[in-house]
Amino acid sequence: MLFALLDQFQHDPIGALTTMAVFSASLVVAITVHEFSHALSATLLGDTTAKNQGRLTLSPAAHLDPVGTVMIVVAGFGWGRPTPFDPNQLSTGPRPGTALVAIAGPISNLAVAFLAALPMNAGLVRADFIGRFFAPSDFGEMLPYVLGSLVLWNLLLAAFNLIPLAPLDGFKVALGVLPEELAARFARFERYGPMVLMGAIMLDIMLPGPGILSAVIWPLVRFLANVVLGGQL
Repeated sequence: MLFALLDQFQHDPIGALTTMAVFSASLVVAITVHEFSHALSATLLGDTTAKNQGRLTLSPAAHLDPVGTVMIVVAGFGWGRPTPFDPNQLSTGPRPGTALVAIAGPISNLAVAFLAALPMNAGLVRADFIGRFFAPSDFGEMLPYVLGSLVLWNLLLAAFNLIPLAPLDGFKVALGVLPEELAARFARFERYGPMVLMGAIMLDIMLPGPGILSAVIWPLVRFLANVVLGGQL
């Protein structure tokens, strides 16, 4: 994303700033809603850890991680501060409760994407701006571009977090739904998750063409986009 923006700055600085602003704002919304939903679900299940630490809010300042925010511009994706909770305080029990808290994040992103897609599904706004990188020069096309960006980034964040690799939500969901013995075996891979994840991210950034994460995430993103858009893509 950074290299594409730098290239755009050379011939269209206003367009590059608009592109960066819309994409960054969309991802900030996606991250904020995602982390808030973790805090809300944990609170509803009886654990007030996140609430007591000021995370039960839709203020981006409470949820954004400094490094994750910088990565929004550098790599075109980012992450928020992990939402704290105590599995032993969850009313449904540690394992199923952790899975419920974890899945709340991706579900919330799907909900935002669905809401942003409503004007498209109603035929009021064009749907073909989803996935478009550069901001349009025509101001009249800004609304479909902004809504398309909201749909895209929320679906990307949902798909990314559904990967069953620590520390992502998908790993916690898997631990909660797998049979106890199998979950215990799967948990042994938790220590390797961050290293594998960062390695895949760096390869995606440095190597040309589709990377490992792209090959995993984009088919799911396309499927989810067709779901929220009623098969328009």
